[in-house]
Amino acid sequence: MATVVGISVYPVRGCAGTALQRADVGPSGLSGDRAWAVVADATGEVVRGKHAPALAGVAVTGDPAADAAAVAQALGEPVRLEPLAARPDGGAAVHLVSRQALDRAAAGVVPSGCGAEDPRANLVLDLPADDERSWVGRRLRLGTAVLQVTRLPKHCLGVYAEVAEPGTVAVGDEVVPA
Repeated sequence: MATVVGISVYPVRGCAGTALQRADVGPSGLSGDRAWAVVADATGEVVRGKHAPALAGVAVTGDPAADAAAVAQALGEPVRLEPLAARPDGGAAVHLVSRQALDRAAAGVVPSGCGAEDPRANLVLDLPADDERSWVGRRLRLGTAVLQVTRLPKHCLGVYAEVAEPGTVAVGDEVVPA
């Protein structure tokens, strides 16, 4: 039996995640996930985690002013937070990864051309007898939400899914075909 063992949202893109026991899942993904982007005051450009790794260590509070101040301190430059109107870079609504995939990556076992860095997944699943990479094209029920698994991410850990039916997902929920 597959189950949800972890839920995380990343309110400010590139910053540390917030672990939850339960999350509402709307048409665009988990409530509060990737709602804000960091923008450099000097250039007006979005600051991305791959160019500013210090972002990943910034724990956010949900207060945009306080979060912008914490990010500015970590980066050593003035920034502001701007709402993300759409998923950045064509990202999917929900990122799922199995505990087993994380364990394989930690052991250095990843497919050729794939990265093993932190996948920043929304849902971590325990899949004792399955591999989520085989789920592309399938619909899954997690709690009261139904997800349509659409593709593998570029970094190869886990899968991306779109929301077919909004609902709520909680740690301990079973993952079943829908």
